[in-house]
Amino acid sequence: MLAILASAVLPLTKVTMQRQREAELRRGLRDLRTALDRDKDAVTLPQIGGTNVEAGSEGYPPDLETLVEGVERMNDASGTKLKFLRRIPSDPMTRSTEWGLRAYQDDSDSTTWSGDNVYDVYSTSRATALDGTKYNEW
Repeated sequence: MLAILASAVLPLTKVTMQRQREAELRRGLRDLRTALDRDKDAVTLPQIGGTNVEAGSEGYPPDLETLVEGVERMNDASGTKLKFLRRIPSDPMTRSTEWGLRAYQDDSDSTTWSGDNVYDVYSTSRATALDGTKYNEW
């Protein structure tokens, strides 16, 4: 009787753990993409600009670390920085803070980053989600 009960609980536990990691992955991607959008909005407004924005970057940051370190505000002599993230979230599927990156100039399904700017992020995990999609397609 105990063996039957244990055999039913193990698969349920695995599915529950995977769903928790998937929810964490969605949160991390949403946080990163929101920070990228806020950085782009700050360039458009213009709260940041000048030497903080590279020509040809389309207003997107050069890397994810810039979102954490922050950039100096325009016309602000105090030197305060505008920050968009406290830290780079880790990818629960790869257990790393290394994310796949796409530049504005890259193809939408590109798996290599040109290094021009960071327009989008994705998981580098090759695993498949419970719904059958690949995590790196999210």
